[in-house]
Amino acid sequence: MTERGVRQRVARLRQAYAPHEHRPLGGYLAAMGTYAGVTGTLAVLARATGRPVPERPATSDVVLLGIATHKLSRLLTKDAVTSPLRAPFTRYDKPIGSGEVMEQVRDQGSGTRHAIGELLSCPFCLAVWVATGLTGGLVLAPRLTRMVATALTAVAASDFLQMAYAVAQRAAEGPDS
Repeated sequence: MTERGVRQRVARLRQAYAPHEHRPLGGYLAAMGTYAGVTGTLAVLARATGRPVPERPATSDVVLLGIATHKLSRLLTKDAVTSPLRAPFTRYDKPIGSGEVMEQVRDQGSGTRHAIGELLSCPFCLAVWVATGLTGGLVLAPRLTRMVATALTAVAASDFLQMAYAVAQRAAEGPDS
């Protein structure tokens, strides 16, 4: 099938899927293809380097990578300081506290740009990519990956402690403050 034929099929599918709303199915396909390519590349690298892939990851690694995935996903998708990475794909909306911002996906441009904007503004969406990268890192460079994941986990713990401290401080000041 030609590229034009594929585009026409995607356009018909998009119209049938969401006739009253713009859904960038072509962009989503590009994102899924990229994800599959990254995952495949990690698998090829693991095999080519002879790195052992554990039959079962250690529980401690799952917990460490889970917390690190949470923190890195929020850092990349919501942190004010990382907004220049998202700016080509999103538009600033408002601050949402704790150094985070809310952004809207830019509707102008290609479907791929829109799909990337959704990915870069959604911590739940980006978490799949981050977890895959950290898991691949655990196989290809375990010491470095554990060190980076440990730092991200410490920052996540610090975030929760900062929030708990702020709540305790407000409670200690009482309702009259």
